[in-house]
Amino acid sequence: MALVLNEDQQLLKDSAQSFCQQLAPVSLLRRLRDSKDETGFDRDVWKQMVDLGWAGMAIPEAYGGYGFGYGGLGVVLEETGRTLVSSPLISTVLLAATAINELGSEEQKQELLPKIVAGELLVALALDENSSHAPSRIGTKAEKSGDGFILSGAKTFVLDGHVAQKLIVVARSSGEIDSRQGLSLFLVDAGLEGIAISRTHMVDCRNAAKIEFSQVEVAADALLGEVDAGFDGLDKVLDIARIGLAAEMLGSIQEVFERILDFLKTREQFGILIGSFQGLQHRAATMYSEIELCKSVVRAALAGLDDSGKSRQDIAELASIAKAKLSEVFFEVSNEGIQMHGGIGMTDEFDIGFFLKRARVAQHFLGDASFHRDRYASLNNF
Repeated sequence: MALVLNEDQQLLKDSAQSFCQQLAPVSLLRRLRDSKDETGFDRDVWKQMVDLGWAGMAIPEAYGGYGFGYGGLGVVLEETGRTLVSSPLISTVLLAATAINELGSEEQKQELLPKIVAGELLVALALDENSSHAPSRIGTKAEKSGDGFILSGAKTFVLDGHVAQKLIVVARSSGEIDSRQGLSLFLVDAGLEGIAISRTHMVDCRNAAKIEFSQVEVAADALLGEVDAGFDGLDKVLDIARIGLAAEMLGSIQEVFERILDFLKTREQFGILIGSFQGLQHRAATMYSEIELCKSVVRAALAGLDDSGKSRQDIAELASIAKAKLSEVFFEVSNEGIQMHGGIGMTDEFDIGFFLKRARVAQHFLGDASFHRDRYASLNNF
């Protein structure tokens, strides 16, 4: 398994890096925050990302995509992490498009995936119902009604839920609330009667929503996958998204570390560069070692997604290793970013605080380090 980028991936990385630095720097996120933008991302920038093919990076060519694989999408996500780009890449491309591609019927794929590739459709995954990630703890009900279903319940932390045109809703069609059996997924128009959406302003300036479903009627063709048997497919989708999120976190971690090094090389205290202080050198060396491990973990996980020889067990383990490791290191490095910048690191004038806030949200999204350590142990029968 190669843990370095191939020539095509390196070219993509260079292109994505140039785009993000020039058209979507951290200052764009600051502007979106300060203006209280209703969308939460710049639609013109998103259109240019779509024009570059990023929305179709991992979607098969049969559905209008480019078949570059998750390795390619991961490279793009890593670069967006460096400048904290707020966009539908995670909600619509990484989560929703993956769910449709993995679980959808041929008709659903032909109808929806080309629209996602063209930037014409935004879709959000409505999964969690509590403050902590628990993909099988689903109380939202899907009751059979004639040829269709009636959905009732509530979802929280729905990424980009306030701007999505369609929702992928995980609901319980049978079984107990914590059971992996009896879960079904539904494609639902966000404008249907009985759906109430309220935007949540997150600390990292990203977009999420709380969504309530009150006797929402959906037709039988809204079902994504098989009734009562949605968990295994959902779990695979979540693992792909966890690896993609880890790639984005890797980009942010590297950016924070580089900003720390630049500061250590230029900041003087009592006429001496603080980078000459041995205590700070030791802390920087520790971060460097951890980041190198993170690179290997993410590269291995992304390569695993594109390797047809990898089993479902292998992918699950790689996903939990990546998400656990990157969550821990992003937490530590973002803390060091604030501390090594001293008092000025706490001020809004410096961008370093945006990375700290992003770290806090990203480490909990799709399961924190504790969740994934426990999951990895369970996968290996401990």
